[in-house]
Order: sequence, then structure tokens, then C-alpha cells
Amino acid sequence: MALPFFYINDYTEVKKMIVLDEETSKHIVQVLRMKRGEAINLTDGKGSLLTCTIVDDHKKHCVVDLINTSYNAQRQRKVSIAISLLKNANRFEWFLEKATEIGVNEIIPLICERTEKEKFRYERMQGICISAMLQSQQTWLPVLHEPSSLKNFMEKTNAESKLIAHCENGVKTVLTSKLINQSTCILIGPEGDFTPNEIELALQNSFIPVSLGETRLRTETAGIVAATLLSHI
Repeated sequence: MALPFFYINDYTEVKKMIVLDEETSKHIVQVLRMKRGEAINLTDGKGSLLTCTIVDDHKKHCVVDLINTSYNAQRQRKVSIAISLLKNANRFEWFLEKATEIGVNEIIPLICERTEKEKFRYERMQGICISAMLQSQQTWLPVLHEPSSLKNFMEKTNAESKLIAHCENGVKTVLTSKLINQSTCILIGPEGDFTPNEIELALQNSFIPVSLGETRLRTETAGIVAATLLSHI
């Protein structure tokens, strides 16, 4: 049986005894009812995997002894999903969870002309990504950015492959491996899609229009389809 995974955000290699924060300690001791001598895995979300043994099962400051450290290199291909915020926050949270499980490297919430909701609870959204990383037993946490205007993001991104998925008529390329380089970013629009002006601006910034299939997809579904194709082609 796989060891349970937990997150630690301030790991330094000099530590052998690690005091866990109150939330993690409570989950280990009160929820999972783990005791001294039992083993767990910790990750910092930056590739480190720490195998530890509980030495003090205190519910507020559980202490573990570091037994083994390993490092999982991040895959060479970098996948970034730049996606509009959604009016229904639950749907955006679902996207964050699934995109993390799939293994995307970077998520950029966008504010577009037709974006209906601009409020973004960063700590909650980051927590969802952390939980999804742990549930899927990964050691790399996607970089979650604060929301950015579409224009600002397009002008700043330096991805080798820049793609845009939209619903307007026009020539679109099927998303294949030929479009994917070491770093690839795709734009996903809001409910109601990108405006014609936004699409034109994307083309001016060297974004290539791509098709995600023959059906019209919700924003969060399009984001997951794109994440899956870019990560596994």
C-alpha cells in the first residue's frame, strides 16, 4: 500500500527532524489516526520526495524523522494553460483540480472582455492544486499565477509554441505533436468565447488557432481537453 502524501512548503536539506504545521498534523493524527513509528511521504511540490517516520504524534505539531530523500526531475516539456476565470467558481476549481492531476506545469487565470467574474481567492485555489497534487501522488505543483488581462499575458509569454482555441469560423490546425515544443501555451476563452478583437490580437502575437474537436466545449472542459492533449501527445 502506498504511503500517504503530505505537503511541506519550507523544506530545507539541513533538517532531519521536521515539525509539521497544525493542519497537516491534525490530518495525520486525528483523521488518519497514525501513530509513532508509521511512515509517510512529504513533498515540497518542487520535485523532492521525503520518506519520514513519525516520532511525535502530537495533533498540533507532529514531528517526523527524515529517513530518505529522492528527487523527481520535471519532464522537459512545459505545458501552460491560460484560461479565463468563470462565473461559477466551482467549475474553475474543478478545472484546477483536474489540470493538476493531469500534470500541467503552469496555470494562468485570464481576464478577458467577456469574463463575467474577476474575483480570485488565491489561497483557496492554491490549496485545491496542492490537494490534487497529493491525491495523484505527484511531486511537482503547477505554478498558479494571479489573474492577468489577456493582453498583458499575450505580450509577456515567451512560450515556444503559442496556441489559441476559439469557436469562431476560420482556418484552424488540429492539435498534434507538430505544434508542441519544449514549452507550449494555449489560450482558453470565457463563456461566450473570445471576442473577434481578442482573436485578432492573438494572431498578431503569433498565436496559432487550433481545434479541440468537433463539438463546442465549456471553458473548463476545453481546458482539460487541451491539458490532456498537450501533456500526452
